[in-house]
Amino acid sequence: MNHLAHALLAGDNEYLQLGGMLGDFVHGPAHALALPPTVIAGIRLHRAIDVYTDAHPDVLAAKALLPSPYRRYAGILLDMWFDHCLARDFSHWSTQPLDRFSDALRALLWRHDALLPPALQRFRSYMELHGLPAGYADRAVLGEALAGIGQRLSRANPLDSALPVLVARETELQERFEAFFPELQGFVREWIETREG
Repeated sequence: MNHLAHALLAGDNEYLQLGGMLGDFVHGPAHALALPPTVIAGIRLHRAIDVYTDAHPDVLAAKALLPSPYRRYAGILLDMWFDHCLARDFSHWSTQPLDRFSDALRALLWRHDALLPPALQRFRSYMELHGLPAGYADRAVLGEALAGIGQRLSRANPLDSALPVLVARETELQERFEAFFPELQGFVREWIETREG
């Protein structure tokens, strides 16, 4: 899952949300990071979500829908496409308006600027420029984001031409997302309850 999903799944706890955002920008054992315990819990939640997602049957079936050479990058492509699905139908998954949620997430990153690694500070600027994560509802913004990721990867890749491939499989991918995401929500609720209990 990508940034919008991680932030939404973290619930109302802004430290879990912050950890969810940090998850892609910090490496190594979470307990070794110089961060507040609840932020570390958010990083652990981010990692648990990624492990659960990668092994889920509906996600594996969605990956199998992608032809070569895109299947090799299916993890990245589905993370981004599922955030598109989430953003496009946000009112189905959240009581908050998407724009308000998106603005609040960027404001959270500013409030905790001192805890952000430089890479996340740079990404926050990109978020502001493109109105992310709400902007993921727009296919053009999604296509630009995929091309940008492709440029940052060290080897040649087809990410800049992936959007039409995803759009052509939109119905099947939507079905897989709608089957998978409620189960992921249940997994996250249990994960959080287990650690708060």
